[in-house]
Amino acid sequence: MEIRIGDLRHRLTLEQATRVDDDCGGAIETWDAVEVLWAALRPLSGFERETADQLAGRVTHEVWVRHRVGVEPEMRFTANAGARVFEIRAVIDSGERRRFLKCLCEER
Repeated sequence: MEIRIGDLRHRLTLEQATRVDDDCGGAIETWDAVEVLWAALRPLSGFERETADQLAGRVTHEVWVRHRVGVEPEMRFTANAGARVFEIRAVIDSGERRRFLKCLCEER
């Protein structure tokens, strides 16, 4: 699938987790903004299932951004001031030409 610059119309924030010891043997996780990017957001699939007597849904997306170094599966994208969260599962250099990254994400 070919992506065009005009397809990058969604404003997403790339975030990275920071873990700090809580002095009780655990850690506190916070998310820090790395950069705000223009992205193409394409839904791939979705389904619902019952887990522990609750209905749980899962939606997967492709998030396309201009190529940049350092995007990793431990990161996430957020939209609408954090109202939507897209956890990155895989990062692919589309066409291996360093033009665009295709991030396979799960929306939470």
